[in-house]
Order: sequence, then structure tokens, then C-alpha cells
Amino acid sequence: MLDLTAVLEALDRVRETSRHTPLEYSHTYSSMTGADVHLKLETFQRTGSFKIRGATNRVATLSDAEKDAGVVTASAGNHAQGVALAATRSGVDSTIVMPEHAPISKVKATRNYGAEVVLAGTDYNEAAQRAHELEREEDRTYVHAFDDEFVMAGQGTIGLEILEDCPDVDTVVVPIGGGGLISGVATAIKERKPDARVIGVQADGASSAAKSLEKGERIALDGVDTIADGIATRSVGEKPFRHIQEYVDEVVTVSDPEIAVATVYLLERSKTLVEGAGAVPLAALLFEKFDYDEGETIVPVLSGGNIDLNTLTNVIVRGLVETGRYLKIRTVLKDQPGALEQLLEIFTEYQVNIYAIHHDRTSREVEMSDTEVEIELEMRGPDHVDAFLEALREEGYPVDTLA
Repeated sequence: MLDLTAVLEALDRVRETSRHTPLEYSHTYSSMTGADVHLKLETFQRTGSFKIRGATNRVATLSDAEKDAGVVTASAGNHAQGVALAATRSGVDSTIVMPEHAPISKVKATRNYGAEVVLAGTDYNEAAQRAHELEREEDRTYVHAFDDEFVMAGQGTIGLEILEDCPDVDTVVVPIGGGGLISGVATAIKERKPDARVIGVQADGASSAAKSLEKGERIALDGVDTIADGIATRSVGEKPFRHIQEYVDEVVTVSDPEIAVATVYLLERSKTLVEGAGAVPLAALLFEKFDYDEGETIVPVLSGGNIDLNTLTNVIVRGLVETGRYLKIRTVLKDQPGALEQLLEIFTEYQVNIYAIHHDRTSREVEMSDTEVEIELEMRGPDHVDAFLEALREEGYPVDTLA
């Protein structure tokens, strides 16, 4: 089992490559939750993610022969960049296998850090199969994204930084994909401050750790489906699972809409860009997925900020929908002059801003004397949405909510 000594040794190895990232008090989330919330901003880490810590520690422990042969790994993006930079800084050749649909921004960044990128498979597990083939074919050392104690120890340096910057911490909230991050952090936290809690968070669509804990043994999911691609793994690692069982107090899950809301809040209120995996700890706190006391000092670990811009657009829209800031509706008007003007009188009364209007006279869903209208709207919150929709229906407009 990984212990505190290994994490302390990792700290010496990674301090020149990784940054001691900020731990910032958040008045916003403290006010919203009643807790004393401090954000651990791994979004400001080199490569934009915590992964550089574990990768650097693993590469530093290679023998000379292993360094000469090079390394290989599989990753959805963040571990790829971490290994690429760590290997390049050490003069080690690296090959990274990424899923075919990995975010373009992460693929480009990995290549820019000096690695050869191979695209293979639909998800992390299929990419890992190809990476292990290259490991055997080219005699490279496989740098596992999470199921490696040197990697876990490197990630654990986050826990040491949290304790240094916030010695009174009560609860640390950590995302879980394969489990390497939470294993290292939990080891550091629990061995230095046993009374502190460690809460793990997964996406509903990739909840292998949560389901494994329920069964008391590791299980593999048939597939994963979440906007949090950084933690979209079918199974938690064998070594991390033992540490999760030993050190982690609770594992909870959050939905994609909840992740989107947390992402939007971080952008708007904290001016901080996170990827889905980085938003899940705050989502768990905001949506009360675990119990906590008034004034409890809680540190959500925002693990990374490498989000694809196309994904970000979708996440922002979904977040705005969930918070009542964006509304898309469909209604039916008489196909005659003045019909739209009458509808817009209600919009004016409720001070609704229009993004776009689309008329469809050819829809088979309406009578030939009618026209179907889809309208995208800017709203001011759930109460505004409810009042506006009620007013439309009271005036006789059939309304379907599309988003």
C-alpha cells in the first residue's frame, strides 16, 4: 500500500516541474452553501491539470535502460499531456495513445509537448489495449494513468499542499475516474490528519468506483457516458480501489446537468475555466450530495481546466438551461398578419429577450392555417421562466419547452 513516505518522496521529485497551485477562499460558494469553501485550483497547474505530478514522479523513477527505451501510455487527454511534458523534460521518448474522439485541443497540446500521438479506440479502455500492444512491440515502459503507486504518490502531493495552506480543513472533495488522484490525496490527508474527511465524486454515467464499493469488489461498466471525459473510465484501478476502501469516507455521484451548472458558476462567479471532471467536486457540494455542518471547512479539488471549446459551448448552454437563464420554446400561431405581434406583447410585458425566432409554415404538426414558431430566449431564472410560461398558456398559446 502507498504510504505518506512515498508521497513525501514524490514531493521532492515533482517540485521543480509542477506548481504549488493556489488554494483560494470562495465567498460565493461559502455563502451559497453555508460552509467555509476553499477551491484547490489545479486548473492553474502546468499542462492545465494535476496529471503532471504523477507523470513526473513516475518518469523520475525509471532506470537508465527504461529511459532509453521510452515510455507509452493511454489517456483521454490530461495524463497524455502530463506524460508528454514529463518525458520531454527528462529527454525520454514518449508515445501516447488517445481515444479517437478525444478533444482536439488535448490532442494538439499533447503533440506540442513532444509526444507522438496515436488515436485508437472509442474510450480510454480501448486506447489502453493499443498502448499495451505498443508496450510489448517496442519494449517501452507503460506509464499507467492511475493504477501505479508512483503515479498515485505524485498526485498525493496535492494533499500535502492542501494541509500546508489550510491546516484546519475538515473535508476534501476529489473527483474519481480511475482513482489515482483520490488515492494519493486521501493517503496524504488521512495519514497526516486522520479526522479530516475525504469525499470522492463521480459522474452518474461513469460511476465504477461507487458501484464497486456497493458490491465490495471492483466491477467494470459496459460503457461510460458523461460530459466529464477526464473521469470517463469503465473501472477504477486495482491499487486505487484498495486505497479508496481504506481511506475514502464516501463516494457520491453527480449528473451531467449538475456538472454543467457548476461549470457555469465557476466561469461566471469565480472567473475560472474548468473541464467537466474538474467541476464534479463543486457540483457535489452545491447539490448537497453529502452531508456537512454549517461552517465546515471544505476544499473541492478542481482537478483540471482542459475543456474542448465545442464541449464548453454545449456545457454553457446546458448550464444556462438548468439555471433558468436560457429557454427554447415551440408554439403555434394563426398564419395571419399581427399574430406574431400579439405574442410579442407578452414577451415585452415579461421583459424577455429574444435570441432567435424560426417560423415553419410547412410543419405537418399544425393545421394549414397555422404556423409553428420556435423561439430561443434569454431569461432571468427559474421563477421568471415559470411565470412567463404560465402567462403564455393563460393566453391560449400551446407551448412545448424544447430546452
